[in-house]
Amino acid sequence: MSFKASAGLILILGVILGFLQSCGGDSSQQAQQEKVPEQISYNFDIRPILSDKCLACHGPDANKREAGLRLDIAENAFAALKENPKAHALVAGKPELSQAYLRITSKDTGLLMPPPASNLKLTHHEITLIEKWIKQGAKYEKHWAFVAPRKPGIPEVDLTDWPKNEIDYFILQKQEQKGIQPNEEADRERLLKRLSLDITGLPPTLKMMDDFLADKNSNAYEKMVDQLLKNPAYGEKMAIHWLDLARYADSHGYQDDGYRTQWPWRDWVIHAFNKNMHYDDFVTWQLAGDLLPNSGKEQLLATGFNRNHKITEEGGVIPEEYRIMYVTDRNDLFGKGLLGVTLECAHCHDHKYDPFSQKEYYQMFAFFNNVNEVGIESVIGGPETYAKKPLMEISNQDVKDILSFVNKPDTNRLIVSVMGDLDSTRKTYILKRGVYDAPGEEVQPGTPQSILPFNKNYPKNRLGLSKWLFDKKNPLTSRVYVNILWQEFFGKGIVKTSGDFGMQGELPSHPALLDWLASDFMEHNWDVKRLVKQMVTSATYRQSAVINKEKLATDPDNILLARGPRYRIHAEFIKDLVLSSSGLLNKTIGGPSVKPYQPAGLWEGATSGRGLLSVYNQDHGASLYRRGMYTLIKRTVPPPTMGIFDASNRDLCEVKRSKTNTPLQALVMMNDPAVLEASRVLAAGLLQEKTAANEKIIKAFRLIVCRKPSEKELTLLSAYYDKQLKAMTAAAAEKMTAVGEYPLIKNVDKKALAALMRVVSTIYNLEETITKS
Repeated sequence: MSFKASAGLILILGVILGFLQSCGGDSSQQAQQEKVPEQISYNFDIRPILSDKCLACHGPDANKREAGLRLDIAENAFAALKENPKAHALVAGKPELSQAYLRITSKDTGLLMPPPASNLKLTHHEITLIEKWIKQGAKYEKHWAFVAPRKPGIPEVDLTDWPKNEIDYFILQKQEQKGIQPNEEADRERLLKRLSLDITGLPPTLKMMDDFLADKNSNAYEKMVDQLLKNPAYGEKMAIHWLDLARYADSHGYQDDGYRTQWPWRDWVIHAFNKNMHYDDFVTWQLAGDLLPNSGKEQLLATGFNRNHKITEEGGVIPEEYRIMYVTDRNDLFGKGLLGVTLECAHCHDHKYDPFSQKEYYQMFAFFNNVNEVGIESVIGGPETYAKKPLMEISNQDVKDILSFVNKPDTNRLIVSVMGDLDSTRKTYILKRGVYDAPGEEVQPGTPQSILPFNKNYPKNRLGLSKWLFDKKNPLTSRVYVNILWQEFFGKGIVKTSGDFGMQGELPSHPALLDWLASDFMEHNWDVKRLVKQMVTSATYRQSAVINKEKLATDPDNILLARGPRYRIHAEFIKDLVLSSSGLLNKTIGGPSVKPYQPAGLWEGATSGRGLLSVYNQDHGASLYRRGMYTLIKRTVPPPTMGIFDASNRDLCEVKRSKTNTPLQALVMMNDPAVLEASRVLAAGLLQEKTAANEKIIKAFRLIVCRKPSEKELTLLSAYYDKQLKAMTAAAAEKMTAVGEYPLIKNVDKKALAALMRVVSTIYNLEETITKS
């Protein structure tokens, strides 16, 4: 073989070897290089390993437990082994005598744990952590999320002139530990857009932009925060995450998917946020407003929260089966939405990872099992099907005297499904394998011992459950809501798995900050607006979203928050931004949901052919321009445009929306009649102004992107306008401007309108337009 040929072969082999190594072929070596902490924490170092690799067979679920060994409880792990009484899974200080350690390091595949057949394997780093933990005494800790938060002291930092409030000290401490510094504050235009979208879900007006840019006072930002918090649109924006959590929709779900009138409850949620109802009262009214002393119609309306679940209207179903499904839905919502745990995993058996038994699941179930409802009620048809018993009727007099926040537009009968218990007590049983007709042991109302035992002085009903939820010793309630709000403003929670604070959930990125915020929230009487203001006035929130190569390499997911949040805004707010910037937005708050533009045939192609929602009859006039949150949600065929932008279809409780990027999103922004109509209306308005073309483009850019365009951006857009105006034909202009129902301005130059409309549409299609940065 010639030298050239052999050199070429060596080069090829080298490339292949390098490729294999870059693809993880030497993962064990990489794992060995991971830093082992000086002091091993069970909660933060060991428990995640056990949860991922061991607890499916050696955890809380007695039905799946192998060899009688349980590793998540110290007394079990240290006890003599069932199969070998002289041996122990763990021996404090002695890995060489600990069978658990010996099995995970065994070379014998018949002894190795986890078994090779499980396709699970501990890395060298994980084994090292376990070894060091055993040497340090194998000390167990209660799961961090099940220990009531204690308010930690404010950390010391080097960059003392950066923090604006307490939040920043916790954030900066971690950044300094990793050797990075926070970003500078975002420029005022981008910061105002971020703030306005986060607090109201709407872009700032030109006046707000001009006033904020002109205000040179040191408190200009805080004044703007206060102004936005007083805006009624704040309640609408804050309601969105709660509607997702409460699975609000305008149809019953299932096959017929008939119309329902739960929208007065949505009006109440907006009202409650706007008047800054504190979180403990806000939730208590929704869980048990009907059980409060001197309860009135407003408290009763609030309980619609737990009647938003899917309800069947199909003939031939087994009523008790569906009634059990409704109760299950409420129980699972309580676990995921308010406690942040996967309680539903204990519906059929003991939880495999968290310390929740099936018995405890049905003890919680008992709180919701006494509602005076049936599995199926009435038939498809008139107003009596719009709500299911128990229900309340809202009269015009109620709206005048008590429920002034309910936007009742007509004199028609208005009824809402609410909560109401039986006069007697319905017995609750553990359901074997979760099957509705397989009752086992009878249980009484109760709560998981691992979270907080139920106080015997509390009534054993939903009101007592709410008292338990807001007991200062409850470790989850405050943490979970603080985390959900943090997620709203920073894109991801301090605990990334905001619906799972259990052992399979992510560990908090900043545990001390989470505990400080949770404690502070409780100390200040669960004041939501105060908590929002804390977050948005922090230096952490106000940072520029610009990222350099070093930070991208060190912290690609922005866990350390050394830059501002940057992500696409929610589906509803995309529509709101388009309508608001064009001047089309109908700012009416509350009222029945509306049916805007939608591709033809969607409902008709997926319907039983019965009921009000069998055919899509689009609304007209001002109803077309309502905020996105008022779009009617039919569960079986949810609004397609919002679905493409990851809106919830509200089938179940959802505490975190997914964020996807698909070509369909670009197609929506380019072709949706709502966007094209907004482009036409804004362009027409600009043409009415006696300004130069460049000035019109600058104004459009500011209205949509919320900042002044750069010189390069303006040059490109102006050239595009000139090109379109020159090439535009009368026929093309006529076709392009015939979009949407909003009246066309008379005597307008349609060629100029179409050309400017294309420029405006291009601005709407910029990534920055629908991105919070």
